Amino acid sequence: MGAVYLAVTCHREVKLSANFEVTGLFYEANGYRLRMHLDIKRAGTEQSVPDLMVVMMNPGSSFPLDGVDDNSTPSVAEPDTTQQQIVRVMDAASLDYARILNLSDLRTPDSNELYRFIKSDESNAVEHSIFSENRKEDLNKLFVKGVPVIYGWGVNATLVPLAKMAMETLCVKNPLGMRKPNTEYSYYHPLPPIYAKQLEWVQHVTSQSTRTQQSCAGV
Repeated sequence: MGAVYLAVTCHREVKLSANFEVTGLFYEANGYRLRMHLDIKRAGTEQSVPDLMVVMMNPGSSFPLDGVDDNSTPSVAEPDTTQQQIVRVMDAASLDYARILNLSDLRTPDSNELYRFIKSDESNAVEHSIFSENRKEDLNKLFVKGVPVIYGWGVNATLVPLAKMAMETLCVKNPLGMRKPNTEYSYYHPLPPIYAKQLEWVQHVTSQSTRTQQSCAGV
């Protein structure tokens, strides 16, 4: 793993705009701004389907560059800083096309706002999780089987019901990610505050990436 360590420590900032095409499907429902998925595709690649799936907490500060918050097709998107970590894994593992799904589609950079939303009755007003029973069609269209899957939604207890639903729906064998010790549904977020821990996350996930991923039939 020494070579990977050098690769991910030489550049603190990963410039997505020059080397990757980033698109997302942004939409609105019942007054909420949401994002169904985000695709990160290496510029010039012939890869037509994702070779990496990622499940994280929520879209964070990502937004559509055209300013259209309610769209029926994907548009060019501004990623948030967490996606830099995914790109580091892609570079180290020679992957070209990542698709990010989230436990919740709610767009907010404030984790506490998301936790409040999840615990409130407001969350019942919109099908904000692609892993819910009523959104199987969306999931079937977007989730690619047979490729590595990273789990990285964080360890807040509020997320456990959504995380459990996602994991039981996907049934991924040997997911990539750093699971919190003595927990079943908590996987550390890709972007911890301490830079050394960010590098540790990338190294850990990259070292796992050679595993063969198997997902349940009929997801």
